[in-house]
Amino acid sequence: MTTNTTPTMTVTHTAANARINFAKAAPKAFRALVGFDVAAREGLDPALVELIQIRASHLNHCAYCLHMHTNDARKAGESEHRLHMVAVWREAPHFFTEKERAALALTESVTLVADGGVPADVYAEAAARFDDEELAQVLALIFAINTWNRVALSTAKMAGTDER
Repeated sequence: MTTNTTPTMTVTHTAANARINFAKAAPKAFRALVGFDVAAREGLDPALVELIQIRASHLNHCAYCLHMHTNDARKAGESEHRLHMVAVWREAPHFFTEKERAALALTESVTLVADGGVPADVYAEAAARFDDEELAQVLALIFAINTWNRVALSTAKMAGTDER
């Protein structure tokens, strides 16, 4: 048994709360999700891809995906300064381009869609910064990372155990 303690909670991992391995238990669904993820990234700037995935993972409280995508961003050359600012991008707009800020706002709205949908102004700003094909790819990427976050959270993936 391992115990991780933070100031607000204690999480204990034991055999009693072990979860299924989604990839092994539903291989066709898993492969379809991997294919969707690959297709969603196509044609997008790799730095933008990671920013979107990091922000959605923040919002969904998915430590597993956040750890994975911040590491991927670092490997791709992303600066620590920008990585630290993703969660507070509105307060630090000078760290991000207009296009990145539009994508981050859209990521938040789509990720938190139950809180009021995707506001017209957020969508319009994204549509002004991306052509139709790019916008569709950004949306697909947001859909994909939200699905991955749900897979990781539902199956209790532990941050730092990247199993790709």
